[in-house]
Amino acid sequence: MAKKQDSIYFNSFIKCADFSCQAAHMLEETMADFDVEKMADRMEAIHTVEHSADMEKHELLNTLIKAFITPIDREDIMMLSQNIDDLTDNIEDVLIRIYYNNIREIRPDALELMRIVCRCCEAVKVMMEEFADFRHSKKLHEQIIKINSMEEEADKVYIDSMHRLHTSCTDPMTVMTWREIYAYLEKCADACEHVADIVESVVMKNS
Repeated sequence: MAKKQDSIYFNSFIKCADFSCQAAHMLEETMADFDVEKMADRMEAIHTVEHSADMEKHELLNTLIKAFITPIDREDIMMLSQNIDDLTDNIEDVLIRIYYNNIREIRPDALELMRIVCRCCEAVKVMMEEFADFRHSKKLHEQIIKINSMEEEADKVYIDSMHRLHTSCTDPMTVMTWREIYAYLEKCADACEHVADIVESVVMKNS
């Protein structure tokens, strides 16, 4: 397990990953039970989570500034913290685009893609829990592989969704709108993979 003085970093990664999970599930629920009249409340709720994630990131960086010794390289701590925060930001960005494009109904394949993103976020959280004991964890590598596999699954759904959009929809504005939303959903899955790639790199450097 991580030493007591090091646990603040690993615990912060877990907290930030949990904020990503909260935001992802909020977005999935919003899309699954879509109600235009509730969008303002949903926007406020997800922004509250995103703001809490930002505060956690800033608190970690303030700790890092004052630290003499860190459990892994400072640059890696900063990169991990920023990339997990980017994941939460990307999730909020999807809802923002649903809102400002005045979406009235959610396409089924967008919800399918969102559900993969939720699973990716949950896997990132488990990965960060294992990362605290990365020198001895027997599950960490398994989680990294799982995230990579889910990102590939998201890519396939994204490509198929874009193909259906361009072959079944005749309204140019609708095509443009959903192209953007699909792209941001796929970006969320990519962000999960980026976190996993950084974790894998840190493990290699410190093994």
